[in-house]
Amino acid sequence: MNKMRGALNMNIFYKGKYYMLFLIAIGSLLLHWTFYLESSSPRIQPQNISLFGSEKQSMPRCGIEDMVLPQGVHYQQPSILTPLRTDVLAVSPWLAPIVWEGIFEPEIIDNTYKYLNLTIATTVFAVGKYTRFLRDFLETAEQHYMVGFKVHYYIFTDQPKQVPEVALAPGRELSVIQVPKFNRWQEISLRRMEIIQTTIEERIHKEADYIYCLDVDMKFHNRWGPEVLGSLVAAIHPWFYHSNREIFTYERRPASTAYIPMDQGDFYYMAAAFGGRIEDVHKLTKTCRENLEVDKSIDLEAVWQEESHFNRYLLYRKPTKLLSPEYMWDDQKNGQPPEIKIIRFSAVIKNKYEVRENM
Repeated sequence: MNKMRGALNMNIFYKGKYYMLFLIAIGSLLLHWTFYLESSSPRIQPQNISLFGSEKQSMPRCGIEDMVLPQGVHYQQPSILTPLRTDVLAVSPWLAPIVWEGIFEPEIIDNTYKYLNLTIATTVFAVGKYTRFLRDFLETAEQHYMVGFKVHYYIFTDQPKQVPEVALAPGRELSVIQVPKFNRWQEISLRRMEIIQTTIEERIHKEADYIYCLDVDMKFHNRWGPEVLGSLVAAIHPWFYHSNREIFTYERRPASTAYIPMDQGDFYYMAAAFGGRIEDVHKLTKTCRENLEVDKSIDLEAVWQEESHFNRYLLYRKPTKLLSPEYMWDDQKNGQPPEIKIIRFSAVIKNKYEVRENM
């Protein structure tokens, strides 16, 4: 009986041993196969190369995951059961935040972003009689726009001598880029996407982390800070934020590349203020330029020029952050509705027929 039990134990021992050897062999084969696949596949080494085909300067690629709040910053504790605003939509259906007064804590935003050493490119077009708005734009920007951050203004103008001298804070600079004088005011609008695209390719991608494209006939009134930073950022039009999509002034002709059907659309975005990461804004401006050229080839001009193409782009490539009408107001609107707690940036009242040449 003991001999049988011993033989049985030896049999189990040898079977277990062979089983273990089999597992080791299989594991070894898998390890060698994985190594072979990795060594035979082209490995992509991290490089500081941009989509523009040239080596970038050592600019940080900063996102939410890079944001670190320094110790010692004090702010009110949030409550998940107490929404900060109940009178407005604060998050889009695709989970993009909509920035309103009262939904963000400036202490957190400023103290996390300021250590990232960011440079914000800011493009402004001042062509023809629009040069008269430059001084107010720049002086109020220096008071309220990205205060404490590095900003590089790019002023596109046909009259470089009309660019005023404005005292800039440390770390902020201004470049004047001459552009041709256009025959129609619509040409400025039509060519803007092309000029921004080419300037990004030629220099801005080497000089900044984010880019914001703003109209010049505007003034800052209150904070316009790093809470606006995001991959692709658009401002909701102050005249249409109460409206149904059927009322939006989208391009409705199917022949245009800017066409949007009556039953589609989220918000109407104003092209007077948009921005984001350099790569994302480059894609937007390049696509809009190409579509503008397609329309031009069939002698078609969208109803609101580049703004029509801009809205078409954002319908299918959703912005990652939306700016409430606080960030893009119009002084022609009578009064300040209760949902607009603060006006940050607004279009000044002007005689459009006088400042727009060949209207």
